[in-house]
Amino acid sequence: MEKMILAGFGGQGIMSMGQMIAYAGMVEDKNVTWLPSYGPEMRGGTANCNVIVSDKDIASPIVDHASTVIVMNKPSLEKFEHYVAPGGNLYINSSLIDHKVSRTDIHVHYIPASDIAVEIGNVKVANMVLLGALLKISKVITEKSVLDALSKVLGSSKTHLFEINELALEKGAALVSNTNPNIAM
Repeated sequence: MEKMILAGFGGQGIMSMGQMIAYAGMVEDKNVTWLPSYGPEMRGGTANCNVIVSDKDIASPIVDHASTVIVMNKPSLEKFEHYVAPGGNLYINSSLIDHKVSRTDIHVHYIPASDIAVEIGNVKVANMVLLGALLKISKVITEKSVLDALSKVLGSSKTHLFEINELALEKGAALVSNTNPNIAM
């Protein structure tokens, strides 16, 4: 069972990343939950979601001890760092967060997601860079399932964005090693 918290500002693709993970889990015939939470602002306010993907039944959609936390901004790191269970993974958008985590009981992955997204042509795919890193480490779902889910989340009117999203996933996966965590990238 993979219990995740994804967090950042509204407009950073937190909800769509959570939806993609949930849809991908369903594509793979797994049990999933997706529980969004966000402030009243359309963009710029805080946003987070709890996502659970499991081969077994899920009793509650609420995540209080996460095996994975992705944070896109410093307020989210401050709020959700302590939710990472010992031995879990914390993915940090190091383009926007210069703080180093002092916990030694978790695996921390510093990913310059926003910088990479700008380099490949669209800052809005920073979430996909982080998702690519998560997929490489956790293997909770496959990249193929995420790409299948992408069409459901983005819709048919945004098929022109599929290629850059796939590239962002690949770039994120290339940045991490599942044998050498806690390395600042």
